[in-house]
Amino acid sequence: MFSSDNKKPKQQKSMETSTQQNIIAQGTKIVGDIASQGPFRIDGTVEGNVKTSGKIVIGKSGFIKGTLQGENADFEGKFSGKLILSGTLSLKSTAHIEGEVHTSKLAVEPGATFNATCSMKGTVKALTNEPTKPKQPEQTTQRPERQA
Repeated sequence: MFSSDNKKPKQQKSMETSTQQNIIAQGTKIVGDIASQGPFRIDGTVEGNVKTSGKIVIGKSGFIKGTLQGENADFEGKFSGKLILSGTLSLKSTAHIEGEVHTSKLAVEPGATFNATCSMKGTVKALTNEPTKPKQPEQTTQRPERQA
């Protein structure tokens, strides 16, 4: 009657909800902070902080004003504030970004507006001061010595 079989579906159900996409529909406005483990699609307006370990998609009608923290983000809509991503920021042609951006990779389509200070972190390649052209042997000319 009270077997351990009843506990298994509950655990499976909680795992399913974390992989389902959270949607904020067009016409919806949320003021406050949002935290989630799953992916997000925002077609409405969010004023506040959004933090998720999943992917964030901002639709054409979507707007975020505040701080956004996540792994990857695809923008078609607008953003104003601080954007912190551990993965890739992808800006579609209709995207409009203002503020401060910290990301590992950046992809921008022609037509996107990107008015932000951007800090890119991740695999950093060392820059050298050596020119890329092969060095040619230096020619030395001898000057006659002047006698005083």
